[in-house]
Amino acid sequence: MDLWQLPWVWVLAGLVLGGAEMIIPGFIFLGFSIGTVVTGGLIWIGIVGKSVPITLITFAVLSIIAWLALRKLMGVRRGQVKQWHDDINEN
Repeated sequence: MDLWQLPWVWVLAGLVLGGAEMIIPGFIFLGFSIGTVVTGGLIWIGIVGKSVPITLITFAVLSIIAWLALRKLMGVRRGQVKQWHDDINEN
């Protein structure tokens, strides 16, 4: 059995990424961590994991969805530049 097909490897990697998020905050690793743990769960259930490319694509898609959901839920970070769409001098 290949290392990519073991669900505990994915869950362990997700926990490591979650720990990295605690050390380096900024919602960078948290989306990857959620995507990794969910991918591990899907391998455990048997939905993915039969081929490496499908597993990696599943991981990438789940990570992007998780990151976008976190971005939507948490909003704009304090100190981030706000983009203005209207000029104050326009009437």
